[in-house]
Amino acid sequence: MIIEAIVATIFVSLLLLLGAIFIPVGKKTTDLFIFLMMSFATGSLFSAAFFDVLPEALAKAQSETVFTVVLAAIIIFFLLERTVHWHYQHNDHEEHEKPIAYLITIGDGLHNFFDGVAIAAGFMSSNALGITTTLAVTVHEIPHEIGDFILLIHGGFSKKKALVYNLLSGLTAVLGAVLFFFAAEHIKNLEVYGLAFTAGSFLYIAGTDLLPELHKEEDIRKSAAQLIFMIFGVVLTWLLIKNLGG
Repeated sequence: MIIEAIVATIFVSLLLLLGAIFIPVGKKTTDLFIFLMMSFATGSLFSAAFFDVLPEALAKAQSETVFTVVLAAIIIFFLLERTVHWHYQHNDHEEHEKPIAYLITIGDGLHNFFDGVAIAAGFMSSNALGITTTLAVTVHEIPHEIGDFILLIHGGFSKKKALVYNLLSGLTAVLGAVLFFFAAEHIKNLEVYGLAFTAGSFLYIAGTDLLPELHKEEDIRKSAAQLIFMIFGVVLTWLLIKNLGG
């Protein structure tokens, strides 16, 4: 299980790095790609949470325990984002490499650490759930990481340095997966808590990070495209869950 989780987290990190390399910064294609991927990721995250991760957690523990951890995860991610945003507002005043560039890297590293926890918890339950979780993490991280890469460039980093920092922050997912596996050997029911935490993180990201961004679009044709890609994300993830038997 630990090998599968490590391979999955490394795969996600390298895939995101390749995405940052081949997507041209400042081009219209970048905006279009992120626009469509955010819609797809929203549907995929909701689908993974409601059709796979939450049912799996509820099958292993009482609903009160599961939903308490889900709520705790939502609060933790809220505090994490507020901390990064607060530092952004108070430190974005340098001319060359702005402090926000480093804060973005730190915040992204913490976020990726929890992604690693999510992937590890999935593989501890079953290979099918691990694959579904990896897919959900990947589709929401692609637009997120590309957006962060662009912010690092605007924050004063060279493209090479931005890529290196993106890779380092991505590899914290491996650390999260490994630590979770070792901790699970000493903490009873940690797998269940990990699944519930994963569901909470997916719901938070989809509901508070992605959906508000989608609501900003006022063009009816683009809104229709958003809906299509969101439904596509839901259906594709659901089909993957059913075919894998997760």
